[in-house]
Amino acid sequence: MASMNPYRPGAGQTPPYLAGRDNELKEFDKLLDQEIILENLIITGLRGIGKTVLLETLKPRAIIQDWLWTGDEFSQSLGISEDRLSMRILADIAFITSSVQIGERSKLGFGTGDSEKQYLTFDTLKRIYEGTPGLSSDKLKKVLEIIWEIVPHLGKKGIVFAYDEAQTLVDNSKSEQFPLSLLLDVFQSIQRKGIRFMLVLTGLPTLQPNLVATRTYTERMFNVFMLQQLKEDEVRDAIKVPLLNKDGTPKKDMIQFSPNAVDLITKSSGGYPYFIQYICRETYDAFLQKKDNGEELSVPVDSIMQKLDNNFFYGRWAKATDREKELMTVIAKSEQDSVTPSQLFKLTQGDGDIKPFSLAQVGGYLKKLIEEGLIYKDKRGKYSFAVPLFGGYILRGLDRK
Repeated sequence: MASMNPYRPGAGQTPPYLAGRDNELKEFDKLLDQEIILENLIITGLRGIGKTVLLETLKPRAIIQDWLWTGDEFSQSLGISEDRLSMRILADIAFITSSVQIGERSKLGFGTGDSEKQYLTFDTLKRIYEGTPGLSSDKLKKVLEIIWEIVPHLGKKGIVFAYDEAQTLVDNSKSEQFPLSLLLDVFQSIQRKGIRFMLVLTGLPTLQPNLVATRTYTERMFNVFMLQQLKEDEVRDAIKVPLLNKDGTPKKDMIQFSPNAVDLITKSSGGYPYFIQYICRETYDAFLQKKDNGEELSVPVDSIMQKLDNNFFYGRWAKATDREKELMTVIAKSEQDSVTPSQLFKLTQGDGDIKPFSLAQVGGYLKKLIEEGLIYKDKRGKYSFAVPLFGGYILRGLDRK
């Protein structure tokens, strides 16, 4: 009987075999060897490219090398205030320091009498924060400096602060709240003092431009991993290795993919790790059923893509307005990897299926699509889909009309 399906396409799920990220792992190990933190880390790329998976893979490597690790995922609401971001960081720190005793204090509040042990809990860190004069950044620096004093006593080299979906953290001049500026200023300041607290941020391609626009020095503050699609041989490894033993022989309880099946999956996935896992999982399940029924084992590409359209693409497409959909359709029909606003403007003039856009409208809608996470702007000022293979989904929708 064949064993359980080995492929895992869930969001942030670590695949059975991590293909094509050896260089990134080696570079991260170098960052961990820094005596003074001169470089932090940005992991960026399209959705489905494996940012969160890589982040989770880095965590045990840091822990093995005697670093503490904390952090989670930023949400849009964290951008409301600097204090709220600070409280989030304190909560993350408390997760690893709450068992650390820092002294004793009298239960009665006097110098005599029974005493109780005092720990670096969230409440303790919050009291230090609130009792420190100055701006939110001054308060947070003070807490981090106190934390650093106990890190060597724990036998650790430093702390990695790792945050996913970091593109959602932005300054808001209207409300006079600058949480992104606070984060960058605080970490740059404490790192100059020799405190080994490393910042690791992951996010969509808009992340790095956001950081540079906020503080120009971030170009020197971060090493950037711009994750790309896997190369063809790496895709094939991601497909085949989960079905093999460590010595490269086929697992007896696993259905093996034929060379033709591997070719079809490689082509259909576009080299994106999430799609590789998704298509492999669906294909493996289909093979199990076909084998039980005595049918030929063929990859049901059309039905898999239809299911992928419904489960992955449709929800993102449905968020857009009709005019936004029209503009994205023009991009998809151009079959270009990226376009400038002027190129897109010209394309809309020649598309007889839509009402033409003005150049100002093109710019306005592109800005909205960036905010919705559907489009991103690269360093060359060109615009591309932030969702991988999204153009193909749009074109398939046109074919079905």
